[in-house]
Amino acid sequence: MATLALSLVAAPAAAGTTGKLTGVVLDAKKQPLAGANVALPEARLGAVTEADGHFAIFNVPAGTYTLKVSLIGYAATSVTGVSIPADRTTTQDVTLQESAVQLQEVVVSARRAVVELGLTSNVSTLSRDEIGKLPVQELQDVVNLQAGVVDGHFRGGRKGEVQYQVDGVSVNNPYDNASSIRLDRSVLEEVQVISGTFDAEYGQAMSGVVNAVLRRGTDKFEWSGEVFGGEYVFGTSRPIEPAPRPGPLALGLRPGVDLRNYQLTVSGPTGLPRTNFMASGRYGLTNGYLLGLGRIVDVDRSHPDTILITPVRSQPEAVGYTREWLGIGKLTTSIGGASLSYQGILNGIETRQENWDYRFNTDGLPRQRTFAAVHGLEWTHALSPRTFYRFILRQNYFDYRDMVFDSLADARYDLNGPPTFVEGVEYNAILYGADENRFVQKTNALVIGGSASHVFGRDHQMKAGIEWQPTRVEFGHPGYLVWTGNSYVRHVDDPADGFPAPQTFSPVIGSSYVQDDIEWNDLRFRAGLRFDYFNPKTYVPGDPLNPANTISGVTLVPDRPATRKISLSPRLGVSYPVTAKSSLFFAYGHFYQMPQIGQMFANADYSVLGTLQASSQRDYGVLGNPDVKPEKSIQYQFGYKQQLKDWLGLDLTLFYKDIRDLLGTEILTTYNDAQYKRLTNVDFGNVIGITVSLDQRALGLVSTALDYTWQVANGNTSDPYETAARVDAKEDPRPRLIPLVWDQRHTLNLTVTLSRPRDFSASGVLRAASGQPYTPQSESGFGGTLETNSGRKPSGFTLDLRGEKTLAHAGLDWNLFGSIYNTFDTRFFNGTVFPNSGSPYYSRTDTAGDRKDLANPTRYYGPRRIELGIRWERGAP
Repeated sequence: MATLALSLVAAPAAAGTTGKLTGVVLDAKKQPLAGANVALPEARLGAVTEADGHFAIFNVPAGTYTLKVSLIGYAATSVTGVSIPADRTTTQDVTLQESAVQLQEVVVSARRAVVELGLTSNVSTLSRDEIGKLPVQELQDVVNLQAGVVDGHFRGGRKGEVQYQVDGVSVNNPYDNASSIRLDRSVLEEVQVISGTFDAEYGQAMSGVVNAVLRRGTDKFEWSGEVFGGEYVFGTSRPIEPAPRPGPLALGLRPGVDLRNYQLTVSGPTGLPRTNFMASGRYGLTNGYLLGLGRIVDVDRSHPDTILITPVRSQPEAVGYTREWLGIGKLTTSIGGASLSYQGILNGIETRQENWDYRFNTDGLPRQRTFAAVHGLEWTHALSPRTFYRFILRQNYFDYRDMVFDSLADARYDLNGPPTFVEGVEYNAILYGADENRFVQKTNALVIGGSASHVFGRDHQMKAGIEWQPTRVEFGHPGYLVWTGNSYVRHVDDPADGFPAPQTFSPVIGSSYVQDDIEWNDLRFRAGLRFDYFNPKTYVPGDPLNPANTISGVTLVPDRPATRKISLSPRLGVSYPVTAKSSLFFAYGHFYQMPQIGQMFANADYSVLGTLQASSQRDYGVLGNPDVKPEKSIQYQFGYKQQLKDWLGLDLTLFYKDIRDLLGTEILTTYNDAQYKRLTNVDFGNVIGITVSLDQRALGLVSTALDYTWQVANGNTSDPYETAARVDAKEDPRPRLIPLVWDQRHTLNLTVTLSRPRDFSASGVLRAASGQPYTPQSESGFGGTLETNSGRKPSGFTLDLRGEKTLAHAGLDWNLFGSIYNTFDTRFFNGTVFPNSGSPYYSRTDTAGDRKDLANPTRYYGPRRIELGIRWERGAP
């Protein structure tokens, strides 16, 4: 048996996807037992206890396992439900009962500690079972439920400051620093959300990390699936369109619309030795709740002298919609102490954004189409039970198109013409014409990296890694349309006249890190150092005050290469036990992130300033700047954890974040007294806050989780282009410190779950939030314009519910479920308000614009949504 346990040391998975299991094996008298076999058969991992009964199993893929312990003379014991999160140490002690004869195996259930005293950061981990009980559908829904997260903003930071990973490797698109794929909950094994400080192995992030661990292949054939449908159900107070009138413009808001989702997952052995697979597919259709018409008139411009407009009887359809498919495949083979795996994720999305102005002309709206592919190889090798390394080779591909017709030469552009409205008719709705904007964005990145880990003794682990990411980013407008009154003139590549073709850039991103983790009794010390590298591989003006080298009488300075950027980020975390059930922790770190490539490189052709003069009236917009420095935040946090009861834990954290070198706008004056605007590192901010979390593990049928966040997020601007907008509006552009637009002072999330395993579950998620800032508008005679973001919107709350009933039949668990989102049909949840009243429901004036806003149903929070479905999976043996 000892040989068997040692042979189970299989290849490790990637960093960020594995954890550690430790514990002590005791007899009934609480004496340690040496030489006991400890195994996790599902992971093909194991160990043998030392003289003091202690065991440690390293590099365990994140998941929930059955722990088997055996020793001659003792009854074999299995511990079910042992949850091992990524990058964490799980402790599970086992007591064996002495037996002189062979006894039936003893089976006990594990319970995860209500608080993890050894953590040095705020880490929230949800397993597949926990996610399955919540009224959530996608990864982002799970993320938004965590403490300190406000609609994608982590602890007061801007969007795009979060690193999204799948199985420990980044899937961020450098163009906008957002995740390039959308993951459905059905493929998630575990979700780990780190807010605030994090270890040195995580980079290109200033506010948080989201690591999604996907389900993997199994040794036995398993399959599962899900089908559900739903519709919107409006309350009586929900705003609707004005009463329909006879004629072609008659239109109302439909009371319900179908939503459909189909998902299937299979996994098991391939028939080859020690090789298994996992494959999952999903298709989803979501129609928006606003009804529209494809078109109400046909416009025939084929004869220049006569334009024919013909009324059309069009069938009602959803103005906005989303069609999405997701495919995931994973193949893994183990060879001795090594493992080779290939994983591919394909994601296709087509959307048409809901736009109330186009409700009578939905054919004129552009479609947004995305195709993303994340795939590659991973090789892992255990040189010994304490030394292992991995190598990854992955391609991250992203292709996005936003336009009405694919071809610039499409004759339908000329037939439709530009978007057209009739003054005073249906609140100036677009009655015919097609949107003229055309935009494409493509990213192709190769990720080459590796890491190595070694465990010194029992409680000391060191990890080091390196990553190299050559990237090709293309974005811009593939042709422009200029209306001449009867047809369009096409411009493809004419930067001098403001019509540049899509640009392609090939920056290189690199990093390396070393991370040390020491555990001594309950004391934990984590220290790391990260090195980041960025090479823009492009040119910038040699003299910004003569950007195009066209000012006479000034020494010409040729364009120069943008400089390589290097940053070093120290990270430190300490957790100190105060008692056996409480601990203090402290964390500190420097965090660097390059700004979004889509902002740095956009409009970065300075040759357009060749004719710039002091008297020029042409607006060149805000020019990009590929030579900016990385953005930076320095974070501190101090916390206290306490196990109040065996079933109740408390986590209290105080945090502060100093933000520097954010991307913003500067105004430059040239040698000939002309001015232009460009991006540079001029914006700043700071965030201070407190999070309080209470976690009540199952007490009978009921478990609850409550977290509250108080924070103050102030800064110079909320957007890199805000200063430019102030200049254009003739406002004071000088730096100031004001609340950021997402400064939500109070946020509360409450989750309540009633559950009996393999029988039923019911859960509810209540989200309550105070109002975010807005800029009040005073009327004439009341003192003029008020301070930016000095007002507060009304507070609000939403409630989501989910119920599920399990029926076992034919070896399968059949789960009938229903979900209700926005149960009380909340109309307002930090949306738009009228600046002269601070309310979403009325304005203090009665202008045509105000009446149009009041009639627009899409300015309010999404309506109640009800979904019903069935999910099935292979039943437990």
